[in-house]
Amino acid sequence: MLVGFKSSDSSDVEQISQSPILSKADHLANRVGLKLGLQYCFLPSQRRLNNHHWLEDTSIFQLYNLHGGYFNISSLRSFSQRSKIVWRLSDLWPITGHCAYPGDCSRWASGCGSCPDLKAYPGVGIDTTSFLWRRKQKIYDEIKPFTVVAPSSWTEQAAKDSPLFDGCDIRRIPNGIDIDTFSARNQEASRKILGIPDRRPAILFCAHIAFDNPRKGTDFLKNVLNSLPNPERFCFIVAGRGSEKWIGETRVDTYPVSFVESNETLAHLYTASDVVVIPSAVENLPNTAIEALSCERPVIALDVGGMKDVVRDNETGFCLPVGESNRFMRRLIQLLSSLEYRTSMGKIGRDLIKRDFDQKVEARRFVALYQELRR
Repeated sequence: MLVGFKSSDSSDVEQISQSPILSKADHLANRVGLKLGLQYCFLPSQRRLNNHHWLEDTSIFQLYNLHGGYFNISSLRSFSQRSKIVWRLSDLWPITGHCAYPGDCSRWASGCGSCPDLKAYPGVGIDTTSFLWRRKQKIYDEIKPFTVVAPSSWTEQAAKDSPLFDGCDIRRIPNGIDIDTFSARNQEASRKILGIPDRRPAILFCAHIAFDNPRKGTDFLKNVLNSLPNPERFCFIVAGRGSEKWIGETRVDTYPVSFVESNETLAHLYTASDVVVIPSAVENLPNTAIEALSCERPVIALDVGGMKDVVRDNETGFCLPVGESNRFMRRLIQLLSSLEYRTSMGKIGRDLIKRDFDQKVEARRFVALYQELRR
């Protein structure tokens, strides 16, 4: 693995920049480039990457998330001369002028320009979105055909609609999780481990940034919780950075949990809850939904991105139109008020994840793709 930021001691993983000096140079070049609208166009470490010895005997180069200030897509020219390219989409950045989640904007389908939101992550200082889009088009045209892997129906359809991916082989391989770790446990024991001394039905919300995060729908969720009738019947568990700021923001008793890195702890979080809410305004297909269902917890979400791939209305939870907070609240009460209903949805959800979203299934699908490309 060649990565932007190494977090392990494995000899099979190398950071692209390698040296602290190159890392600082990349960081500086990235900051200047973003302000000038030259997103990731100049990164000093790329010369080393293009000459990396691992590229010499590579049959397949698997790409993941390339935005973040550590990779210049011009390097794809060098990769394509040596190996087949498979690009798994984490979001829509590869087909837009600058952003990862274009929301309602569809300019990415016709060349971008006149961008309505330059601050949308990853933001740029001035509107060069048409130039950046055309730059991607030129590079992609030089390296086609390559294979695009979409983890959700949303990314798959966007890839098919993008003129940048004309002529590419587009496949669908859903993300997989460890279904043995993410499985139902004893709720009382999980709450005890997490320090939650409460037996009332619990609502769970998880996000990296858990407070004041419009993309994850925190304001929407706040309105839903404050509209719950008889809020004393329920409790609210929130996990992520800033989770403690939720205390006192709603009429529901709140139990904040700091940012969680352990999958084991995450599994206890899901099991400690009764319903998992995902009110995101913009999303691909978050692991939160897959992990919650694997732990036999129904999910209530807004119909964005590929959410319907797993949150199947009235089967594994409810997938509701964006903005309908009253309907969201009614469905939440419906689930919290019926253990039988929650249990039935949880079992259907678990069966779905075991069949289509097990990490072993994902691995087999990728291996089959690699074998096909090597023929």
